Amino acid sequence: MEMKGERLLGADRDTAWRLLNDVDVLKRSVPGCETMTMSAEHAYDVVMSAAVGPVRARFKGKVTRADVEPPNRYRLNFEAQSPQAGFARGQVSVELQAVAPGETRLCYAATVQVGGRLAQIGSRLIDAAAAATAEKFFESLAAQIPAKPMAANSEAAGPGVPVNSGSCRWLLAFVRHLLARET
Repeated sequence: MEMKGERLLGADRDTAWRLLNDVDVLKRSVPGCETMTMSAEHAYDVVMSAAVGPVRARFKGKVTRADVEPPNRYRLNFEAQSPQAGFARGQVSVELQAVAPGETRLCYAATVQVGGRLAQIGSRLIDAAAAATAEKFFESLAAQIPAKPMAANSEAAGPGVPVNSGSCRWLLAFVRHLLARET
């Protein structure tokens, strides 16, 4: 499976980078994420629950970052397994582009392979579950972007630009989504 997209984040690129590399922020943003712990530099152990159609499972896996170029881009490699549902593995390339003060475009491209019961579920069901999971991830991520400061002699700065994608957080959400789609 392949997936591409972009989102506009209501934060400058440095802030977006920091949030997408914060384990606590990622854990709160990824639907179904139970634990996420750093196991080495650029490596995380992850446990999450996911459901795709009739398949519900708990997955254990690893996420590693490679080709890291702060605050511009990195690649996330992931693999997860569930005795009940099968496996998912793949990679996500993430790039952050400064658009305007306080706005960053996050572009991503992902490839995923699934096996076991996950592979037996129809692709439409998996795609729908992945899209729903990604949307929940981005909504949660957007809620964690620090509020813009009050503008002098004016009302509060406008609301943040909706989040349309993410990097580490997105990857974890995407992995969960894939696992959910594949389960």
